[in-house]
Amino acid sequence: MTLLLVVTAVPAEADAVRAGLPDGAATVVPVGVGPAVAGAATARLLALAEAGGRPYAGVVSAGVAGGFTDHVAVTGTVLGSSAIAADLGAESPDGFIPVDRLGMPAELLGAGTTLTADRDLLAALRAGLPDATVGPILTVSTVTGTTAGTAELRRRHPDAVAEAMEGYGVAVAAAQATVPFVELRTISNPIGPRDRAAWRLHEALQALTVASAALPAVTTAGN
Repeated sequence: MTLLLVVTAVPAEADAVRAGLPDGAATVVPVGVGPAVAGAATARLLALAEAGGRPYAGVVSAGVAGGFTDHVAVTGTVLGSSAIAADLGAESPDGFIPVDRLGMPAELLGAGTTLTADRDLLAALRAGLPDATVGPILTVSTVTGTTAGTAELRRRHPDAVAEAMEGYGVAVAAAQATVPFVELRTISNPIGPRDRAAWRLHEALQALTVASAALPAVTTAGN
């Protein structure tokens, strides 16, 4: 019985993950781009598995990401210690206010803006990927493409190692289903002004295949 669910944004990422896994080691599904569709699709997959009597023991959000290059090099691997909804909140004259600091009643905040990765799943990946960089991974609905935007993210999240578009949505779905969650990414480009010549998408997908070889240990940790 497959106990691990790995979700990616696009089929190319799913293919890269599958290429690094033994047959039957995990269910790998491309669920779409962005936190809303990724969260909704992951929630459906988890609910169907539970209803069928075959619940997943862990969920991994996997794929490529933009990296803060003072923390990780392009083509490097990152493991998310937490998933942060970096643009969920409100603008103000004094700067961005995260949704969990807007004074709303706690019952309206849901998961808040930060969800911590499962300790055991993260430890299993760290053991299998000792050279990976570990830190918060930001989830954004709009990819950062300016120097000013990059500087603002660095100011608000100085420990963040990468940004992607699905991790927080997947983490919310996992939390709602009480299923452990962790995020695995490889870096295809620096965060900042969009310079496609600096992207290394092919190499990042190859790195994702290599990193995915550590995922069977996550299945063991989830038991």
